[in-house]
Amino acid sequence: MNTASDARFWDRTSRRYARGAIADPAGYERTLERTRALLLPDDRVLELGCGTGTTAFRLAGDVRDYLATDISAEMIAISRERYAADLVPHLAFRTSVAETLVAECVQYDAVLAFNYLHLVRDLSGTLSSIHALLASRGLFISKTPCVGDMNPLVRLALLPAMRAVGLAPYAASFGVADLCQYMRLVGFDILATENHATAGNDNRPYIVARKR
Repeated sequence: MNTASDARFWDRTSRRYARGAIADPAGYERTLERTRALLLPDDRVLELGCGTGTTAFRLAGDVRDYLATDISAEMIAISRERYAADLVPHLAFRTSVAETLVAECVQYDAVLAFNYLHLVRDLSGTLSSIHALLASRGLFISKTPCVGDMNPLVRLALLPAMRAVGLAPYAASFGVADLCQYMRLVGFDILATENHATAGNDNRPYIVARKR
């Protein structure tokens, strides 16, 4: 299994994903409002793992430029279809990943990664690429399922069984403390760690980090 197989998984499930409902709408709105408050009108923003573009469409109108990317070409195609009739100035969709974008030598004021980091196969390498993509003192804003903090039955039995039959993608197992440590090691200062779930803790910490 590799990143090519990951892309095929998301291509294959993209239409079903697009039809799915947001599990915690109030928590999602809280994340949007918190993120919007951190972005400035003149910011150049990159979103990694944008899926079918819902978050990009909600935030792009508040900044100067917004590039929304995903590993899945089918997800990006759906994003373009969904918003073709309701264009947002300065919003662009593109099939790409952080490691590829680094070679273009474009820097961003903020990088967003929602429900993304647990899906990458080289967490340290991806975080290093994100660090390189940010301008000096730029913000990295993420909200990531921390599989390592979940019920062991989910982590050790359910997810592997679902992956074995093609019903779940690759997912790394790390906890929030591990994730924050990875971020610090590649050059980020953690500014905030928050829980935006409306009922309890869903193990998806919202983390705001600044490039050192």
